[in-house]
Amino acid sequence: MSPDSELKSPPAVPAPANVRYNDWRQVALPPPERFAPSLPVSVVMPYYQTPAAKLERTLAALAGQTYPRQLFEVVIVDDGSEPPLELSLSPSMAYAGINIRVVRQERRGFGIARARNTGVRAAAHDIILFLDSDTLPEAGWLMAHARWHHYVSDVLTVGLRAHVAMDDVAPESIRRRPGTLRELFAGRPIDAPWSEKYLRRTNDLTAGADDLFRVVVGGNFGIGRDFYWQIGGTDESFVRWGMEEAEFAYRAQIRGALLAPVREAYAWHQGRWAEDRAEKRRSNRMNLAKSANLIAVPDRFRPNAGRIYPVPRYVVTIAAGDGPAEQVIAATASILSDRAYDLVARIEMDGDGERLALLQDAFGPEPRARVAPKGDSLDEFPASPFHITLPATVTGKDLVHRLRARLGDAAIATASLPGSEVTIVRAWALHRARRNGASPGDYGETRRIPPGRLKLKVAPPEGKSTSGAASYTRLVLRKRDILRERWRDIHSLREAWWLARWAALWCRRRLMARRRRV
Repeated sequence: MSPDSELKSPPAVPAPANVRYNDWRQVALPPPERFAPSLPVSVVMPYYQTPAAKLERTLAALAGQTYPRQLFEVVIVDDGSEPPLELSLSPSMAYAGINIRVVRQERRGFGIARARNTGVRAAAHDIILFLDSDTLPEAGWLMAHARWHHYVSDVLTVGLRAHVAMDDVAPESIRRRPGTLRELFAGRPIDAPWSEKYLRRTNDLTAGADDLFRVVVGGNFGIGRDFYWQIGGTDESFVRWGMEEAEFAYRAQIRGALLAPVREAYAWHQGRWAEDRAEKRRSNRMNLAKSANLIAVPDRFRPNAGRIYPVPRYVVTIAAGDGPAEQVIAATASILSDRAYDLVARIEMDGDGERLALLQDAFGPEPRARVAPKGDSLDEFPASPFHITLPATVTGKDLVHRLRARLGDAAIATASLPGSEVTIVRAWALHRARRNGASPGDYGETRRIPPGRLKLKVAPPEGKSTSGAASYTRLVLRKRDILRERWRDIHSLREAWWLARWAALWCRRRLMARRRRV
């Protein structure tokens, strides 16, 4: 983000993020003092029997926003409170001077996930900010979030939230305060935002980590409405406290969203974190077990020990081509036996009666294998983080595991073979490239993998018979080619030493073989 940006006014239509990795610093935004807001915003606020004083404090803080009042509304979603929320019962809501609407939904357990979807449907504007009904935003909160959404259509802005006890603070003192909320709460015990530690660990979300989404917790984030529904909205199957934001943010990250930390979008939760800690931990623990089926990032609830998950970590597309069914079956069986078990194999082929029948007989009962028409695996598995493509002529022991290891933190890695390629690419790069009409390699490093390092086995051309070790194509495993590839792939002195030792042994064996022939 350049403070010297020449941008003076937002574009008519925000554009998708066009940066490498999650480096939000590459986005050219005008500095806050030069930003002139023009787009309206809807603040969606889930609500359930929040004490009147707490809600009044929150609305008083919203009334003090620096964002033009005619450009934002507040949509309060009542999650089946008894009695229902009535704005007329609270006179302080009238002096707020902001456009407030109440939408009610039926109570079905802890309904914050469903309330967010209900609020977005009822919202009148395209920029959506989420705020909890017991959370007080600083005066520049709305402006800080909205500045990003004026320029980037697929950004997920993440604010910070501290916890402080304020039961003795009158709503009127919030509205009439002379300075910031931080100054008003000075001297009180405060639980600082836990996300600060995470931001430091990930260099403000610019590190190449697979779990940047974990920073999105609590009701203080913003997103464009169209992108919100493109992701799929919040998962309404979460009916307990905790993890619904993390699961949503995971899908946003996999979809190529730009996760932007907005420190100026600061808010204050009414009450210390320690309140109801035991109940929070119990509910969160149950949701952690649930979310392990939906978030394809290894952790203690998602061990790679033979489980099958609704959202697989790897999607392997096997291009059947015109090869015989036995060859396709062998390639699929090799993938299914991979050390990286958390995967699904898509056998991509056109309709063919005999071949199709053979494949269905071979893998019909196997839930991790399916025959799919030619298409894009990204549409079928949009939340799976890694997509692999390979021809049916290629097999290899633990190929998926080896590809992931060689990919490292790059966006895409490719091993070139005679007439084909084996590729692994991150889903976020595919999604971002699709929105921008570009290539996944434009958004991160592209690595070339020496085929010899994958220990690939390539089927011989049709009509040629080979057996045993001879079935390894010479074009792939020829020693001189491996030596050349490994020399280009050296990253350390240790690798150079091992390569020199390997080359010396190879030369010695060739010399001895020649002497024996003489």
